[in-house]
Amino acid sequence: MIKLDTIGKITLAIAMAKEGEEAQTLIDKVEKKGYAAARGQVGSMQMEKVIAAVETTARREGLISDVYRDTHSLYHAIMEALSGVCRGQFSLGNALRTVGLGFAVVCGPKDAGDSDEEKWLAVAFYGTIGAPIKGFEHEAIGLGINHF
Repeated sequence: MIKLDTIGKITLAIAMAKEGEEAQTLIDKVEKKGYAAARGQVGSMQMEKVIAAVETTARREGLISDVYRDTHSLYHAIMEALSGVCRGQFSLGNALRTVGLGFAVVCGPKDAGDSDEEKWLAVAFYGTIGAPIKGFEHEAIGLGINHF
């Protein structure tokens, strides 16, 4: 089993977990290690809606505040994670493809047990991307990490 000892591993594990009990069990486990985490799903072809879904979840779950620095950090982590999913080409709605992604947002120290360290934020996407024909999609993953 993978040791969940860094913010990146934790975020990827939650994004890849099945929504519901499996994801919630992981979230409960990492919250005991000093992290705050949330998981969601998005399936839009419009990048603005993907970004909005992650931001809305992060705000609703209290992972970020209305302070500019928080929103700015989240935005950069989202864009870095989307770069992985889109293979560096930031186009969803402009291309004839579809996405179905689970995502996770995690805040806390870079390494588990490092309480003196500054706060970090990570976003991960995991799911499918491909032609809008059932069975023509493939798995994709992306991870973005930024400090507050």
